[in-house]
Amino acid sequence: MALLLASGCATTELLNSGSSSSHTTTSEQVLVEDQLVAFGRPATPLANMPSSSVVIVGEKYSYVLSQGGPEMVNLLTNLTPKNIRVDNDMRFYSPNNDGHFQGQMKLSYAKLKDEFQRSDYNFFLQNGGKECSSSSDERMNAQRFCFTVPIKGGVYPAVSNLSLIQSKYSALTKPYPVTIYTNGKTTTTTNNGASAAGKLVLLPFALAFDVVTFPFQLLDAAN
Repeated sequence: MALLLASGCATTELLNSGSSSSHTTTSEQVLVEDQLVAFGRPATPLANMPSSSVVIVGEKYSYVLSQGGPEMVNLLTNLTPKNIRVDNDMRFYSPNNDGHFQGQMKLSYAKLKDEFQRSDYNFFLQNGGKECSSSSDERMNAQRFCFTVPIKGGVYPAVSNLSLIQSKYSALTKPYPVTIYTNGKTTTTTNNGASAAGKLVLLPFALAFDVVTFPFQLLDAAN
């Protein structure tokens, strides 16, 4: 169910002939709340999407990256999987609720200091990695590097082989929500409490497709 979180940016009160009144409020509308299953890539190319697309596989929908995909592939395939962590909620903004969204993916990579090699540091420099060790990392004599990847993409139906993917991955101890939201106007009438609810719009002509997952369960590293 969509949630309406009032920001109180703009409210207009209209008095009717009776005792009821209406309030129009500019608010944040959560269009969908989903759960991450895996990261992958389309099994076959998708129309109007780059060949290097990355798919955030959700339980309800698929989120295909049209921007930021190559950077994500580079990180997910060149760094040791067990040392990668997602550091932010996957909360993406859809300005027009037209099936497109934008946001950021924040990843971090940590190992014991004596396990890093010169090639690791070169990779961090070439790919915008920033040193971000926490006090906990330092107590363990570890070092952490953070990456921020701006992304844009489109919303598709759940992947066709979702059940197969779920059977390959154990349930995550920590849930990783995927949220798409927009801004809109909500009208509430005091005598009946009716209000507008957000509904996620998919890309036009978007069809379900099979996905090939990356060969690891990335988010277990954050548990």
